[in-house]
Amino acid sequence: MALSAHDAFAAGGGGRRRRGRNRRGALAEINVTPLVDVMLVLLIVFMISAPLLTVGVPVELPKTEAGAMQDQNEPITVSIRADGSLFIQENPVPFAGLSPRLKAMTGNETKKPIYVRADGRAPYAIVAQVMAALSTSGFTSINLLTDTGGPSSGGANSGDTPGQLRP
Repeated sequence: MALSAHDAFAAGGGGRRRRGRNRRGALAEINVTPLVDVMLVLLIVFMISAPLLTVGVPVELPKTEAGAMQDQNEPITVSIRADGSLFIQENPVPFAGLSPRLKAMTGNETKKPIYVRADGRAPYAIVAQVMAALSTSGFTSINLLTDTGGPSSGGANSGDTPGQLRP
């Protein structure tokens, strides 16, 4: 039996040979699984670290059932500690210097929101005096910050009797 030159066994390949594609071709797809994994890890890291970056003065906010507010751009916060000391952002300020410093920070723009963060153990008189000082200085958007999850306001599902608050 005679072999021809076109026979696959005669060419020395021991089987079929492909012409032009001896190597594996490049993939035209991008594997996004590692990218998604990295992005999820970064998302979790930023979700955990972002609330820690916004609080400068440690205060224990009272809890209420009020809903969360929409975030504003760079709000000005006035913090009141349990001992009655005042802070604008993270800087301590005496009560007499509260209004002038806020007006200097806002450039006499009294419509800019002011957030008051008062410790739950701070004397009510100091909180009321700070709120009154801000109001008489012309600031129209004064917000009192609290934590959510506090006692109910006495609705049908609350276990308190009227006139009593839970500690």
